[in-house]
Amino acid sequence: MSGHPEWVWFDGEIVPWERATVHVSTATVLRGANVFEGVRAYWNSDERELYIFRNDEHLRRLRNSAKIMRMAIPWSPEELTRAQVEVLRANRYEGPVWFRLSLYVGEGEGRTFPPAEARIGGFILPRLSPHGEEVTAGVDTCISTWTRIADTNVPPRVKAGANYHQARLASVEARLNGYTGQPILLNERGKVSEGPGACFAMVRDGVLVTPPITSNILESITRETILELARDVLKMPVQEREIDRTELYIADEAFFCGTGAEITPINSVDHYPVGTGKPGPVTHRLQETYFGVAEGRVAQYRRWLTPVYGGVKAAARG
Repeated sequence: MSGHPEWVWFDGEIVPWERATVHVSTATVLRGANVFEGVRAYWNSDERELYIFRNDEHLRRLRNSAKIMRMAIPWSPEELTRAQVEVLRANRYEGPVWFRLSLYVGEGEGRTFPPAEARIGGFILPRLSPHGEEVTAGVDTCISTWTRIADTNVPPRVKAGANYHQARLASVEARLNGYTGQPILLNERGKVSEGPGACFAMVRDGVLVTPPITSNILESITRETILELARDVLKMPVQEREIDRTELYIADEAFFCGTGAEITPINSVDHYPVGTGKPGPVTHRLQETYFGVAEGRVAQYRRWLTPVYGGVKAAARG
């Protein structure tokens, strides 16, 4: 199988991979002027159906990001949903998929004001994405030397491509220092914020704890999902509060969560073992619950799913 999809949705139509290109003069190339969503679709082998997980919430966050960036989106949520379904169907996926839905500022670096006159393009780039080995085995991480971006300078509430320059700096540093997972970033107050590409949560004394939105974190859909499932399905108490660095060293369990990371256990922080140094029982239960919900195996939460093959007609492609 090739390393890229056969078909990509690009500027309003399904095109072959080779035709999905932007010019070097676009503001997205020159300045990183884009907003995006990383979205997963989960395969239910019994129903032979692919379900986009929490599509409405992803599109709502995309529009919020575009609003803050003063980007006028030329497609409605219904049109973008139809585009996602069509490109997934065109690639005939039968397995878990991750895809990137991006909106970008087009050509004309000096002509992007007023914002309503800037040309906005878009693309949906999918790929098969089974669970990574780290989801089962866990990762060893550290506290990054880089401070998390803040709402007063590069707001993490905006899911923009440019925000992820910091993610690269922090992640490369951690890997060069021998850690297997992404690092944990502190905010300007010295409190735990999140990873460069995923939110952070820990278990202490039977309570699931995660930093609040005001700790310079992305308003994560996966984080919101985990909090609801922990509270309503696992019946465990949850807290959104500030977390000190040293609390991580005495946590019973910890994990990263996000669309890409899913639920990735943390085995150690700064060479301090978290709990037993292995993925813990609460993390395992959350994983089982989360994947069951995302794959459409829990009737109560099927409202979060958008079917790809059964619910929407899409143009057949060879």
